[in-house]
Amino acid sequence: MITIYDIAKLTGFSPTTVSKVFNDYPDVSLKTRRKILEAAEQLGYLPNAHARSLTTKRSWTIGILYNESSGIGMLHPYFAGVIEGFKKVATSRGYDLMFISKDIGGKKSGYLEHCKIRGVDGVVGILPDYSDPNFTELLGSDVPMVLLDQESEIKGTVYSDNLDGSIRAVQYLYDLGHRKIGHIGGGNTFAGVKRMQGYLQAMQELRLPICEEHIIQGSYDYTIESGKIAMEQLLQAVDSPTAVFAAGDNLAIGAMQAIKDHGLSIPGDISIIGFDDIAMAGFLTPSLTTIRQNTHALGNRAADMLIYTIEGGTTISSEVIPVELVARDSCRAIE
Repeated sequence: MITIYDIAKLTGFSPTTVSKVFNDYPDVSLKTRRKILEAAEQLGYLPNAHARSLTTKRSWTIGILYNESSGIGMLHPYFAGVIEGFKKVATSRGYDLMFISKDIGGKKSGYLEHCKIRGVDGVVGILPDYSDPNFTELLGSDVPMVLLDQESEIKGTVYSDNLDGSIRAVQYLYDLGHRKIGHIGGGNTFAGVKRMQGYLQAMQELRLPICEEHIIQGSYDYTIESGKIAMEQLLQAVDSPTAVFAAGDNLAIGAMQAIKDHGLSIPGDISIIGFDDIAMAGFLTPSLTTIRQNTHALGNRAADMLIYTIEGGTTISSEVIPVELVARDSCRAIE
């Protein structure tokens, strides 16, 4: 069995210093802490969770408040990347993860009550609807919290640069010669609103006409089916667009299905660009040009911010993670 004495021997630090790291004492430098934690991981050391909880007065558990309405849960491409990035940082710092719901053992309760019963040290929130009264109750409490894809004046937030990504998408299509650019929106979600704003801003800055017929809202849960329905509407426009920017890759996939169902080609007749860069984007026919979110970076940063707050820091800031354009085969240049 590996002990703190083995870690002390490997690192050259005293057993006392090693113990301080695992009991989260503040008088250990970040460099020393990192070296000891790396050695512990190398040796496979597992600290006694019960003893550590008694010493630090913390449960060393972080709650994950996640809810999405498409029904695919943890298989959702955005969530999978974010939670993997979050987990990597949280577990390396000694925290376990626990999902938070409104129900405990079949009994209806609120998010805050669940957090108190489970004794979580903090919560990361990933929700499509932040207006839920159960959520606002938790938000207003003293439980440390960081939100994904949202803005807040009282909690830390992390989100992708949706505005810049949308501007890049429209600019890319413009540079290919497109002047009639449509948009399939992501509903009234934080990301959907920001991406719509980016689309409109880019169209105005490029002095392109903004046609109401060329702007169709998809569903807030970004389903393939809603993308298909939205594209059907765009194809019925008197003067249909030569290119479409979809606020999410699933919306773009649905749009591509509708275009093909009408006997049209991509990008021969209509160019399509999405947002997210989900795993299947590069395997579609044609492969999907899109705006890539760095989901691992989103999760990493959210974990850093939340743990900093749990350990006594104050975090009421917004972190914006850069995005990048990934050019593939679904867009073409026109004269």
